[in-house]
Amino acid sequence: MQITITGQHLDLTDAIKSYVDEKIGRLGRYFDHVINAQVVLKHLPHEKLTNVVDITVNAPGHVFHAEVHDADMYAAIDLVADKLEAQVHSYKEKLQDRRNDHPAGLAAIAEID
Repeated sequence: MQITITGQHLDLTDAIKSYVDEKIGRLGRYFDHVINAQVVLKHLPHEKLTNVVDITVNAPGHVFHAEVHDADMYAAIDLVADKLEAQVHSYKEKLQDRRNDHPAGLAAIAEID
């Protein structure tokens, strides 16, 4: 998976880049078909929650997107990674349910008859 990290009004340090790579790399555990991820880290000094993390992940046939505003950049990265994991996990379950054609539901209907 290719991860592109950009910063707006923010100096990207190696520590932040490696932290983002580690957190976004976890998506590979749930979904092997992720093509790339665009990560935008923003610092907005004029707002109450000054740090924004915006991530878009492209996979074949689907685009996952999450955005988090927080006072701490690392906390925002954690929260957005959790949101994306939840999206990818639910999408993967949805695909598996469609492939399995709901065999548990069909068995329950057959038992009733």
